[in-house]
This record gives sequence, structure tokens and C-alpha cells, in this order.
Amino acid sequence: MKLKEIRFSCTIGGAPFSVSTLKDVRADGIALTVRYEDGVLTTAVDVETDEEVIIERLYAVFETVYGEDDRIFLNGYESWTDSYEHGIRDRMRGLDHLPRFIIDKYAFDRYGDYGFVTYPNTRGMLHGFSYGYVRSGRRFRFVGSLSEDSGFTILRTDTERGLLTAEKDCTGLHVAGHWEGLCLLTCEGSEAEVFDRWQAMLGVTIRPEAKPLFGYTSWYRHYPNISEDILLGDLAAMQALPHRADVFQVDDGYQTAVGDWLSVDAGKFPNGMAAVAAAIRAAGMTPGLWMAPFAAEETSVVFQVHPDWFVKDADGEPLKGGSNWSGFYCLDIYHDEVRAYLRDVFRTVTQAWGYGLLKLDFLYAACILPRHDKTRGQVMADAMAFLREIAGDALLLGCGVPLASAFGRVDYCRIGCDVSLDWDDKPHMRLMHRERVSTRTTILDSVFRRQLNGRMFWNDPDVFLLRDGQTSLTGEQKQALGTVNALTGGVLFTSDDVASYTEAQSRFLARMLRLREAEVVSAEISGGLLKLRYRLEGRLVSKVIPL
Repeated sequence: MKLKEIRFSCTIGGAPFSVSTLKDVRADGIALTVRYEDGVLTTAVDVETDEEVIIERLYAVFETVYGEDDRIFLNGYESWTDSYEHGIRDRMRGLDHLPRFIIDKYAFDRYGDYGFVTYPNTRGMLHGFSYGYVRSGRRFRFVGSLSEDSGFTILRTDTERGLLTAEKDCTGLHVAGHWEGLCLLTCEGSEAEVFDRWQAMLGVTIRPEAKPLFGYTSWYRHYPNISEDILLGDLAAMQALPHRADVFQVDDGYQTAVGDWLSVDAGKFPNGMAAVAAAIRAAGMTPGLWMAPFAAEETSVVFQVHPDWFVKDADGEPLKGGSNWSGFYCLDIYHDEVRAYLRDVFRTVTQAWGYGLLKLDFLYAACILPRHDKTRGQVMADAMAFLREIAGDALLLGCGVPLASAFGRVDYCRIGCDVSLDWDDKPHMRLMHRERVSTRTTILDSVFRRQLNGRMFWNDPDVFLLRDGQTSLTGEQKQALGTVNALTGGVLFTSDDVASYTEAQSRFLARMLRLREAEVVSAEISGGLLKLRYRLEGRLVSKVIPL
């Protein structure tokens, strides 16, 4: 890739200023510095005037050649956003095909990037966030941000014109003093070479206490219909397995409302959540608990009693984050009382109740809107740093989060959308946002985000399902899901009643546990098939999954 130009625009004291450059610029009390050496581009803005400076755009344009057989990967906005390799003439569909009243009713545009990224629906004009590559066979041309904490980096391809752009999500940012702009690594090499170099430059490591996990989560068996008795039955089944489980996670359904995390449903859990955690520890597993710390549903006490705790939209109304539950709204992470509340929640959950792993979901809710003095990336970085602080030594599993904001701050992270109880959800649901539930899509997400596993965190590819009931997945599809999860993830969770496993299902579980030692050699989509090659115990194995 060859750097063609840096484009920067802003207003200084209300007057427009713009420049196209490859070198430092100083004018009207503002300085833009540019360095591009050994594939590392760094830019920064320094304000030297008392006039108000508002950033409009900052982006870099690279020239590159796209071959007919090249494959393009651009990481999606957050955990659930579909993220897999594309051909050079593929398109990305946004929400323009949906009626506006449907989008507003279900807040579909809140789950992804639809509120601040344009979807041209033009062949070869693809986009993603934070990192991506163009693959020619086994050779990778890689671009990765080194500065997501100062603002998300939006990567775009224009294959017809032979361009790749990297733009900082910073429109409307008020700057005073120094602001770190684009900082990118561009390099070429094998898969391992480019991702190892990126990790080294980011300086990200996984905490030594975080190890790959095998265990259980209640969601895909019971959804919110859990109770102490139900969970203790599931726990006994997991304990009876010949394979030692590391974690038993309690998912949504213990609390009286999303947002009211310390208000436990006494009818379901008469002995409280500490009793469940104690039983899990006694069974030799780490107790896990699900929360969505930046979300509160409309019916929650938190939302009803503390309306001032919530981010406000342009009309001064609480900002809706999505249509889950009774509809949910976004807590303001900069509000002192919100921070005090969450500190108390985390202290209670980890210390008084005794949960050692926290699955933190819907985290994107913190950064749907930027602030005048902070980009979305800065807000998300602040939010993740705050969670890491208040969690203490607990293991953290992030979900529904812009991935680069989670690097170095969570121990485990979801890298795909939710698994469905069928292959690709209902036909009308396939018209919805890119973050929708789909087993097919999460398999692709897991495969093409596999390089993050063991580098930035341990990947959580969501659950595998081997059971005979409660799902319309075929036997082949269940084995495909289990195989991919074992090959690409550091978290291997099920929601099955493992006590009901047949001998064949038990044998396949044992095989999955062995597959965790395998190395994926290559992956590609071709002719409606996902083709995987992996090395296990010195033998090269091919796996073909119909899509």
C-alpha cells in the first residue's frame, strides 16, 4: 500500500480550514503533524489558539491494487456485526431497505454503525473498523489502528479506483491542546507475521490468570426462565461429566429487571445469588454471572427513579439503546451517581455474592453518541477502563462491544453474533441489521476473527449445541458449530442438558476438547462453502461447511 494523501478539515473560530498533505502543516493557530515510517503512520493535532477548534474530518488515502481473486476482510463495528472475507465486487447492505418507522420502533440503528457511517451499497465499497486486510493467497496486506482510544478508525475500500482509506471517527470533536489522530500500522506478510506485529505494537497481553475455559451457560437452554432449582440441576449434570468444567455461568433472568442488578427475583432464587455461587464453587467451578452494566430497561426501577442518569438524545429524551426486553436506555458513564451505583453492584456481585467471572453485555450502549469533547472511541475506552477497575480481580467476558476497545481490558470477548436455534433465523429476520441472531453468521465471524484469539483476549465464539431437542439444527450443522468453536475460541461453552448426551454426542464432545489444540492453517469462502484446513497432531485436516 502506498500513502497517497492525508486530508484534514476543521473550523477555527467558526472559519473553515482544510488541507491535503503528506507533511506537517501549521496555520491559523493549529498544527497537524504527519509521520510515515516503516509502515507506521502517526498524525496528531495541536491547538495553539484560544479560538474554538472543531474537527470535521481526518483521513488517510492509500493506493493499492486489488487482484481478481483477492479477499477483503474489514472488522465489523462491534461483537455482533457480521465480519468475514468478501470478494472485491461484494456490497455491504445497511438499513436503507427498511421503512423508517420500523427502524425507529425497534431501534435497529442503535446496534451497529448505521447512525454515523454511510452505506453506499456499491460493489467494492466496503467498510469496517480498527483492522482489516487484503489477502492474496497466503499473503496479507494488513492495516490496523494503533490509537482506537482516541477515536474509532473506519476503514473503507474502493476496489474500482484502487483505494483504501482510513478515517478517524471524530466529526464535531472540540479540541484544545493535543489530540492524537490517526495512528496506523500497514504491513505485509503471512497471517502470523502481520497479526504478531500488530499485537506487539499495541502492547496488548492477556492476564496470566485468564486461561482457556470449558463450561456451561444457562441462556440457550432456559433463556430467562431460570431458577435456583433449575440451575442446581444443570450444575449436577455438568459436575458428572468426565471432562472437568471450569465455569458455570448464570445468564439473564435472575434479576427483576435489566438495570436492577441487585434486585433478585425472590420467587426464583429464594436463597439469593450468593447461595448459587457457593454451590458452583463447591462443585469445583468458577461462578459466572451475566450483566449489561450500561443498559436499563424501561420498566426498571433505575430508569423510573433516576431519569437524570441516562444519556439524552438530540431532543433531550433518554437515548434508547435497542428493543430488547421492554426497550432499554443507555446509562451515562460520566455521571457520578451512575459510577457509584455500578461500583456498588460490582462490589456486591464479586465480593458479597462471590462471582468470579462476569459476562458484561450490550457494552456498545456506552458510546452510541459522542460528546462534544470526546469521540465515541474515547467514550468506549473510558467505559471499558472503568469496568476493568471496578471488577477488581474478577475475570471479564465482554460482549456487544467494539472489539479494539476491549483489547487488554477484558480476558474473554464475544467475537460473533448470537447462535440461533436454527441455521440462519427466519427469512424476514434476514432483512434486519447486521447484528442479528444467526448460527451461520457467527460461524463465519468466529473463523475470520480467529487471529484475535490468544493475542488480544481469548475469543468467545458463543455456545455449541449437541442436544437432540430444542433446536432445528441438523446433525451436520451442530458438528460444524462445535468444530469451529473448538478451533477458533478460547471459551468453549454449551447450554445443553449434558446428562442427556448419547454415546455419540459424548464422543464428539471429547473430540471438540482435543480440537482445541489444533492450528487453523487457512479459511476461505468459495461457492457457498466455508473451507477450513487445520493441523492436529501433525496431520493436516480439511473441513467443508455448506453455508
